[in-house]
Amino acid sequence: MRILGLDIGSRTVDAVWLEDGRVTDAVVLDSGFDPQAVAAALVKRNGHDVLVATGYGRHSAREAFGATIVTEIKAYALGASTLHPGAASVLDIGGQDTKVIALNSAGGVADFEMNDKCAAGTGKFLEVMARALGFELDEIGPAALRADRGVKVSSMCTVFAESEVTGLLHRGEDRGRISLGLHESIAARSLGALARLGARGPLVFAGGVAKNPAMVRLLADGFVGLVIVPEESQTVGALGAALHGLRIAEA
Repeated sequence: MRILGLDIGSRTVDAVWLEDGRVTDAVVLDSGFDPQAVAAALVKRNGHDVLVATGYGRHSAREAFGATIVTEIKAYALGASTLHPGAASVLDIGGQDTKVIALNSAGGVADFEMNDKCAAGTGKFLEVMARALGFELDEIGPAALRADRGVKVSSMCTVFAESEVTGLLHRGEDRGRISLGLHESIAARSLGALARLGARGPLVFAGGVAKNPAMVRLLADGFVGLVIVPEESQTVGALGAALHGLRIAEA
């Protein structure tokens, strides 16, 4: 039985293939201007017997490919708890939203909070801030870690924050300090959401922003409990979708 899990997000389309219950392949591709075309290419790759989709594009995948769908919350909970049995909570900071999930003792969803109304504190926010600071996206985290202190950025709205960052640069502020200030604001926002949900450790930190070393350090410093970053943090949702398909196939 070959199962394909697709996570069609705002910034990437992620795929995981399971065969006989084992991961045989995993791919992360940029969504580009036509994420459904990217998804279609992955659907044709390697073949599958069962297809399950999650993420923003899951409903389109159901219409285009006949996929079974599962919510992002359930997919991330299942993927994270399977990768790290005993995990008590999940934080996913993706391209356009942030999800905080409290897990029950069986690895299922006990409660969750999701910010999908604004890109503040997401991968898109960091992408815009990196550009404003003259960094590549993979440079902004290391730059923050090298700073001796952070410069406070008061706005978390992407448009206003970009304007504020530009003003700080014009006043001669150090780019690394500004970067650290931005990361501190994002971490505070995420830690606040975790606290509101009563999230406990171990915490699985998933999504593209989990590849940012400054965010990992700040979350680990601020969270009461162990913070775990999966080796493939961007495919946690796709893995959960594939595992959901496995459960359906075995039912």
